[in-house]
Amino acid sequence: MTFDEQDLAAQTSLRQLKKDIQTAESATLRLLLTEARTINTWTNQEVSVETLKEIYEIMKMGPTSANNCPARLIFLKSPDAKERLRKALKPNNVDKTMKAPITAIIGYDIDFWKHAEKTFPQSPATQQAFKDNPSGSQIAAFRNGSLQGAYFIIASRALGLDCGPMSGFDNALVDEEFFAGTTFRSNFLCNLGYGDVSGTFKRLPRHEFDEVCKIF
Repeated sequence: MTFDEQDLAAQTSLRQLKKDIQTAESATLRLLLTEARTINTWTNQEVSVETLKEIYEIMKMGPTSANNCPARLIFLKSPDAKERLRKALKPNNVDKTMKAPITAIIGYDIDFWKHAEKTFPQSPATQQAFKDNPSGSQIAAFRNGSLQGAYFIIASRALGLDCGPMSGFDNALVDEEFFAGTTFRSNFLCNLGYGDVSGTFKRLPRHEFDEVCKIF
């Protein structure tokens, strides 16, 4: 295995990171996961375009298979854009979505491999093999797009925003309305803004380690 100057620079940078930071502080873990909550009610505080761009700049750095980066996002901010989504929502998701400052459609591109020259220049053929494997492309795009959706939530929380991810909607209607004529598909929706915690419910139980994990 050979490394070029950029590889060696990346190794140096990672060594320095590991030297500077060994673990996340407990406050960071509380903010991102252990005490963060799904939000259903919202304040009127706006989410700026600059903040949305910052979220993306963070989330895009998360790992995907062969750096295939299939996530495609649409941010619904205006009332007119939200109304286009209304027909696809299940009734219990309408009010909280209409009132959220932003609703993000987290989608994925099943033809992600068309960008292989940019995203995996050392071996474009690794991604381009999916050109003749549409079922494999769908699986890879959905899997890695879901990963990127999780990075989106973590990045948003890291910037002080609250999230309300949900799957209670008609994917086909969303795809018809927002992704027609493209190779993009919707995965899930995520309401985004600054939450009103007075609408928060108690936390529901999670499985214990021994219930769902095995070590071989």
